[in-house]
Amino acid sequence: MGRWLWPPFAHQSLAVTGRVLEGGEARLDGARALSLPPRCGQDGGGADEPADHERPQAARLGFPVHASDCTVAPVICTLGDLLLDVIVRAPGPNLAAGADTPVETRLATGGQAANVASWVAELGAEARCVAKRGDDAAGQLAAALLAQREVELVGPVASGSTGVVVALVAADGERTMATDRGVAVELRQDELDPAWFDGCAWLCLSGYALLAEPIAEAALAAARLARARDAQVAVDLSSWSAIRAYGAERFRANLDAVAPDVVFANEPEWEMVGGAYALAQTAVVKRGSRGVEVRTPDGVEQFEPIGAEVVDTTGAGDALAAGFLVGGIERGLEAAARCVGQLGAVPS
Repeated sequence: MGRWLWPPFAHQSLAVTGRVLEGGEARLDGARALSLPPRCGQDGGGADEPADHERPQAARLGFPVHASDCTVAPVICTLGDLLLDVIVRAPGPNLAAGADTPVETRLATGGQAANVASWVAELGAEARCVAKRGDDAAGQLAAALLAQREVELVGPVASGSTGVVVALVAADGERTMATDRGVAVELRQDELDPAWFDGCAWLCLSGYALLAEPIAEAALAAARLARARDAQVAVDLSSWSAIRAYGAERFRANLDAVAPDVVFANEPEWEMVGGAYALAQTAVVKRGSRGVEVRTPDGVEQFEPIGAEVVDTTGAGDALAAGFLVGGIERGLEAAARCVGQLGAVPS
């Protein structure tokens, strides 16, 4: 099977809000997304169902399997954390010290790898999340919630605690997160099953997976396993503060070892790891109120932000990355817009 090639980004339209990535009407000049045919055993609908061209469809990717007469969906794999998110949204700027404050809350799966996989599945593609979780009630709940989203979860279950994130969301949508990653960072290279990467068209690595040991070695090994199966690799740099704590040069060495095809980064992350020096073939640099830069071998293109009402900024970049990998920038913008209009990082 020939390697699937990522469509060029130089002529794709990409924009963000002043704080997050958001969608709107976007025209793609010269860009296209491929559609998946029905899975084996599916004929695309009966007489009482609308024709395929009448259904709202997520743009998808497809590749042939020569061993059979049918075409199967490629799998978008993610590797990183599966956590529980506790999202707390206060009506005002501050919680009442020493007293009660009425808030809105939501409990959902969290962790960048799980978030991206959840949006991939929501957009109609096959999603597989590689993550280590604890043998506790939190781990059981996180796995069950991910299964409800039709995400295939693989990875070891270990004695210990599954990570939890408490996200405090302000009235303007900005969020502050308190994170306990639990056993997720303990994923080891020797715990990887090569079969987890079979059928993988993309491996999306959370930058957090390159910022701790021993999971960083597992992430590097996963990239090698994915590339051996003709997959491409994407990395989201994730957190400038975590990069600073880990060491920018050390993180850059891990990133160079992965040699990603695509990176996503905000400006502090980009600058901290020396992004001007060829992080990847394609880079999407988020620039806050000044929009984004899309960097490719053809040059740098700048795109103005698109404004929209923001409920919660958590996970907007994860949604964008998922849509980007499923069907190009249009899918990414739509997913990001949905994400910022709701509470929490995964689809409501």
